[in-house]
Amino acid sequence: MRLTKQELTDLIKNKIHKAGLSEEHAEQVADVLVFADAKGIHSHGAMRVEYYAERIAKGGITANPDFKVEKTGPSSAIFHGDNGAGHVAAKLAMDEAINIAKESGVAVVGVKKMGHSGALSYFTEYAAKQDLIALSVCQSDPMVVPFGGAEAYYGTNPIAFAVPGKDGKLISFDMATTVQAWGKILHARSKNESIPDTWAVDENGEPTTDPHKVRALLPVAGPKGYGLMMMVDVLSGVLLGLPFGNKVSSMYHDLSEGRDLGQLHIVINPAVFTGLDSFKENIAQTMSDLNGIKPAPGFDQVFYPGQNLEFIQKEYEEKGIEIVDDIYEYLASDVIHNNAYDNQDPFAE
Repeated sequence: MRLTKQELTDLIKNKIHKAGLSEEHAEQVADVLVFADAKGIHSHGAMRVEYYAERIAKGGITANPDFKVEKTGPSSAIFHGDNGAGHVAAKLAMDEAINIAKESGVAVVGVKKMGHSGALSYFTEYAAKQDLIALSVCQSDPMVVPFGGAEAYYGTNPIAFAVPGKDGKLISFDMATTVQAWGKILHARSKNESIPDTWAVDENGEPTTDPHKVRALLPVAGPKGYGLMMMVDVLSGVLLGLPFGNKVSSMYHDLSEGRDLGQLHIVINPAVFTGLDSFKENIAQTMSDLNGIKPAPGFDQVFYPGQNLEFIQKEYEEKGIEIVDDIYEYLASDVIHNNAYDNQDPFAE
């Protein structure tokens, strides 16, 4: 099933609005999800809608949040999210960070008590399109074994980074600190596809290729990924006085309760360091240098981070965004939720 970007946006917006969010907030949620699907990152796109709708309908996402911005210094602030939709809170917090960075050169804005916000690169690319450097990190629920451990402690704790080049081009990456994001496991389950045995482990701690048998994820590059997920947890949890480590709320435990998640945006204005034109020229040179590197056997070209997704996005713009049939059927139906997620083990079917 292929849909135009507008068709998919309208379907998601309508479903989220019917679940209880205002049209304005529903549109922002839809924009973030379609951003992911349009780049082929389906694990963070429309497949998440039923979960969000159920959480909204049960009160676990505040339908009319009391958002507040607390300035804590000349270059810092805390955005109080009141457990509203994370996609909305993160966007408004990034707006605040952008305004501060344009005035002060650097901004650090924490988002306190928010819901799941989707693909982090949406927010960093939003800042990069305004000629700023952006780094965002966010907590997630514990489902990763630390290096050398047999029990989950940290979440997939993603990191996103984006910088502006010339002619609207960006360098951008968005990564989980696990070998793969949990959403990728869900996507493999939805399509009944196997996964590499380096992504996750089963109930015995053994590597598995069956997404239905996954009981914990593995950190990327062993101790290095373990260190990165710890860093993300400190910056987006401990720093903001929020639950951290294995105390972070489960995505599926009780959908009537807010998740109290944390996120941190760091935004830098290159104009106050090296000059914007010079910076963008050097980023453009970086892109060109990387594309010009001799490819290894089995590769046709070296891409700069995010460039491969540009090709996917172009294809989808021409042919429509690919959506799994059962997800389309849900979006097009009158059903809000099927009690498919509440009080579930995150690894359960």
